[in-house]
Amino acid sequence: MYQFDYHRPSSLDEAAQILAQDDEASLLAGGQTLLPTMKQRLAAPSQLVDLSGIADLKGIREEGGQIVVGAMTPHDMVANDKTVQAKIPGLANLAGAIGDPQVRNRGTIGGSLANNDPASDYPGAVLGLGATVRTNKREIPGDDFFQGLFETALEEGELIKEVAFPVPQKSAYAKFHNPASRYAIVGAFVAQTDGGVRVAITGAGPCAFRMPEMEQALSANWSPDAIKDIKVSADELNSDLHASADYRAHLVTVMAKRAVQAAG
Repeated sequence: MYQFDYHRPSSLDEAAQILAQDDEASLLAGGQTLLPTMKQRLAAPSQLVDLSGIADLKGIREEGGQIVVGAMTPHDMVANDKTVQAKIPGLANLAGAIGDPQVRNRGTIGGSLANNDPASDYPGAVLGLGATVRTNKREIPGDDFFQGLFETALEEGELIKEVAFPVPQKSAYAKFHNPASRYAIVGAFVAQTDGGVRVAITGAGPCAFRMPEMEQALSANWSPDAIKDIKVSADELNSDLHASADYRAHLVTVMAKRAVQAAG
């Protein structure tokens, strides 16, 4: 690694102040992406701002028909929280299928969303549940948050504080994972919400996206058969050594059907 200054602020305001003073500073959440990148010398922040000392960023609570998850809450805590399991089992199952136990105990929801890896799982839940990302400056609807490959709506000096997930009538997540990394080659999150049916796909494209055609079909008939004949275009989908764009297009329908079946 290159030399850097290390900070462990005790408040969100303190962390934001450090960021505002140095454009080359980086935030450290769970470190599951940043630290390996630094070890490979692909990133060299001048200052590392460790968010683990900010107690207010960790925890889960129920609030006005929503489950609110703090940005520094690790995946394992989301997976095993009794309220999440009871209210949004699709979210609990998603968190429990991320990586391995080591990753789930270190990685955080805020770090995952801010990084916006195209193969990460949480973007599927944020889009699939119509969640709201709350930062130190504003509230960002999930539909507006993911803007491209590793790109989000976060501005300079803006930090994720928590994520508010509306409690759906039912939900489920199905993932075809890479056997080595357990990242999603394609993942589908489906939900019946007060605002209608939502279907979100992750892993298939440069960033997570919704499937309006499937949402319409499932609104009329909540059944795997309702979407079995929907063809997904391979245009603009990811193609790599793990799966071609055509294969990912096929998996979108397969995973969405499995998620609907799992939701009941």
